[in-house]
Amino acid sequence: MCGIVGYIGNRKVINVLMNGLKRMEYRGYDSAGICVLENDDLITLKKKGKVSELESLVDESSFDSTIGIAHTRWATHGFPNDINAHPHSDNSGNISIVHNGIIENYMSLKQGLIQSGYTFKSDTDTEVLAVYIGALYEKTNDLEHAVRLALSEVVGTFGLLVLSKTEPEKIIGARRGSPMVLGVGDDEYILASDATAIIQYTKQVIYLSDNEMAIISKDGFTTKTIDNKATKNTIHEIEFNIEQLEKGGYEHFMLKEIFEQPTTIQDAFTGRLLADKGNIKLGGLSVVSEKLRNAKRIIITACGTSWHAGLVGEYMIEQLAGIPVEVEYASEFRYRNPVLYPDDVVFAISQSGETADTLAAVHEAKQKGCTVLGIVNVVGSSIARETDAGIYIHAGPEIGVASTKAFTSQLAVLSLLALYLGRMKNLSQLDGKKIAQEILQIPDKIKSIFDHSDEIRAIAKEYSSAKNFIYLGRGYNFPVALEGALKLKEISYIHAEGYPAAEMKHGPIALIDENMPVVFIATHDEIYHKIISNIEEVRARKGKVIAIANEGDTEIARVANHVIYIPETIPMLTPILSVIPLQLLAYYMALELDRTIDQPRNLAKSVTVE
Repeated sequence: MCGIVGYIGNRKVINVLMNGLKRMEYRGYDSAGICVLENDDLITLKKKGKVSELESLVDESSFDSTIGIAHTRWATHGFPNDINAHPHSDNSGNISIVHNGIIENYMSLKQGLIQSGYTFKSDTDTEVLAVYIGALYEKTNDLEHAVRLALSEVVGTFGLLVLSKTEPEKIIGARRGSPMVLGVGDDEYILASDATAIIQYTKQVIYLSDNEMAIISKDGFTTKTIDNKATKNTIHEIEFNIEQLEKGGYEHFMLKEIFEQPTTIQDAFTGRLLADKGNIKLGGLSVVSEKLRNAKRIIITACGTSWHAGLVGEYMIEQLAGIPVEVEYASEFRYRNPVLYPDDVVFAISQSGETADTLAAVHEAKQKGCTVLGIVNVVGSSIARETDAGIYIHAGPEIGVASTKAFTSQLAVLSLLALYLGRMKNLSQLDGKKIAQEILQIPDKIKSIFDHSDEIRAIAKEYSSAKNFIYLGRGYNFPVALEGALKLKEISYIHAEGYPAAEMKHGPIALIDENMPVVFIATHDEIYHKIISNIEEVRARKGKVIAIANEGDTEIARVANHVIYIPETIPMLTPILSVIPLQLLAYYMALELDRTIDQPRNLAKSVTVE
């Protein structure tokens, strides 16, 4: 969620901080602020709203400092306003902090501090932590020691930066349950919650682990645990480049990322698909291949769009490998004491690799003795580091909050995983080759869907005044109905629900009238005629039917008001194609309604708090 960046070096810090905040706007936020150490004093500027509103307060020419911290806030405690925006300071004004996460015991800490005579200006848990660190500093006269003492008492999660005018040559960073990356440059160092804030200055990074601190100065850095034990770190190189963080001529990142999908899916396949042998090579799973071969059950845990990908993966794996699969919301999995066995294999799916609920599910599964594997996009992320093995989806940075290319890359990787497991089991080489050949054709088939963009935009224009939508699909396309509805909700703010088409008669049909658009995913498969029957039921109640159908389908036009055609493929790969028109439909609806498409209200790209 929130974006954090701190810098010490030889550059003008104000430029580094503002650029960093702009790079991290996609994470989701409602206010922004900076604190720089200028002429032995801490100068803080913060503002509700977009980074551009904060920028209007900043006179860059008046700042020469080379050390400072900054933050974009997504409200948890206290309304979005100027006072609750970060940074926050202690009562003396000597210490400033920015914080991502939730301090669960902040109220008991606050009450104790009030009794000791300390005061508060905001409603945030973060100010409590700032005041507490300040109170401990008064006793210890050692900033690092005060931070360590405070964090040892904290219950909850944090990605934290601390700056003090009494120890002006350092910034202290720490993390627990919230990401923190250290950028290592030439006589300059950056701490941030996201590598996008770092790449402009260095590609050399260290990913901090839970309960780890980093102390940076112009002379270097040290890392240690919160209980003061030295740690060793590996320097990684950021895999993406700065050009991938630009819109590249598109009006929005979301549209750019939709049109990148032929490339990102190809990247997911490259080096892994041995089409001539009908085999899959997944080097990241080689160390657990026998565990997978002997697995009696696979559990997939994820949140949001990644959960929808997991549902498709369930169908794929059960069809090709015959292994029972269960798909769990990570937010429920972590609390319901799930029944797990040592020979279960748990896959955690997360674009960011930092999703708090999914990371907690990983910890729960590991505690129960399961083999835990990750399917993530961000190299070096927490889930990538804390699982036993895994697969990167190689989608590149996804800036639009509403996931598009990461979803289809997840589906692509899950199709490879299903074929990999199937060939381990009873799937023949001949069948493996047929599936592999179909996989190879997917990128080109996606390109052909883009030829219908103008038609999709016209449909969006016609229905942009609708207040509700229903999305229906069966089999492999039921999760696509869920994902299509989610996309519409996320960026257009139109209420939409996804259902299995057969479930329409069990309640949702009561909503259908002449004002209700109903989107059907009606591709050719063994239950195609069942979907046609469902469409007839909607027509009989005057509902407006928008159908996603295969090219060459002449029957569908008879029963639908609008048809968007996609190429035909085997059923297990259909979701990768059928979701593309739904992404475009949501995008163009939001465009018609003049929504903030890349940064929809109330949403964050990476949900790192509960």
